[in-house]
Amino acid sequence: MKRDESSGRIGPISTWLSMSLHALVVALIAILVLNSTDGTLAHGVAVLSLSTLFAATYVLGVLPDGALPEPGRRGTWWIGALTLEWLALLWLSVEATYLVFALFFLYLRLLGTVRGIVAVIGTTLVAICAFGLHRGFDVAGIVGPVLGAGVAIVIGLGYEALNREVARRQRLIEELTRTRDQLAVAEHAAGVVAERERLAREIHDTVSQSLSSVIMLLHAAQRSGPGTEKGGERLEQARQAATEALAETREFIHALAPPALRNAGIGDALVRLGARTRDTTGLQVEVAVPEDTGIVPTPVETALLRIAQGAIANVIQHAHATRVDLTLTRLDDEIILDIVDAGVGFDPAHLGTLGDGSTSFGLAAMQERATSLGGRLVVESRPGHGTSVVASFAVAP
Repeated sequence: MKRDESSGRIGPISTWLSMSLHALVVALIAILVLNSTDGTLAHGVAVLSLSTLFAATYVLGVLPDGALPEPGRRGTWWIGALTLEWLALLWLSVEATYLVFALFFLYLRLLGTVRGIVAVIGTTLVAICAFGLHRGFDVAGIVGPVLGAGVAIVIGLGYEALNREVARRQRLIEELTRTRDQLAVAEHAAGVVAERERLAREIHDTVSQSLSSVIMLLHAAQRSGPGTEKGGERLEQARQAATEALAETREFIHALAPPALRNAGIGDALVRLGARTRDTTGLQVEVAVPEDTGIVPTPVETALLRIAQGAIANVIQHAHATRVDLTLTRLDDEIILDIVDAGVGFDPAHLGTLGDGSTSFGLAAMQERATSLGGRLVVESRPGHGTSVVASFAVAP
């Protein structure tokens, strides 16, 4: 009676019931054979032969693993053969009446609820009649089979109800497991996308800008002549820019703070950014920072520096401006960075498109970087009137 647990069926309970039923059949057959010795030799041989046939049929039905067959054609033929053999034994010996108790459970197990109950009622009537024909009708001969049939029906119905409940819960567990697996896949995919976006922002704000500076410096050195003092100075600046790009790349791979913030705050980092931009591009960069920026969380400092780098990169590549102003302001519970240029500007209705018609990944990256930390990024611009980028973050007083 063991069933597949993966499909929601009862395993241990079915095994226990099967073993109990096997033991009941063995005990009833033993009682039947022992009591058959009281009659003639021919009668005893006939009872022993039919009992052996009944036992052999029962064993064949539960092989190879001791489990009862599943409901179906095989189970129906099996219980039909056992019933015919039981009727033959019942004709020879009244003790065969007790075998009906084992048959009750088999009917309910293999024939379904309705057909099983009908079979139980029918065999109960047959057992009562057989008992009466052999020993005369009395109360005990009627109450015994009826009581056994009632107990068997109650146990069988209770088992099926328990089986259905376990199957329902198993289906629920399987659905929850599938949902959990799907959620894990979705979370993994979201994590991959978020990490890709983070790396894209970091590469744009560091490596791509540094490489642009290196290219500009190399072009300047080529124009000045590699052997001239000015050309050598540009080559040295290109080497320094490449070294800084390498350091930035190593740091964002490990998700650490930028080297510019390693031993100083955001104010000093912005001042150095302005000086490096002036040296490498000739763009006039004016930086105004407070003497004391107070305590600013490292993620916010990193975001401010990256936004400043991205904004300056846009000015260099798209705005065609000669001057840009960086202003850092620290309020009691807020820190604000303004980047203002007097370049060609663009239409804010097309936030991702700059004045020269090219698309700007940097503006979208700055927006994402600000909102990911609960900050705000406001971009104001008009064609021919420059651009203003304002980033603000809430900080502890």
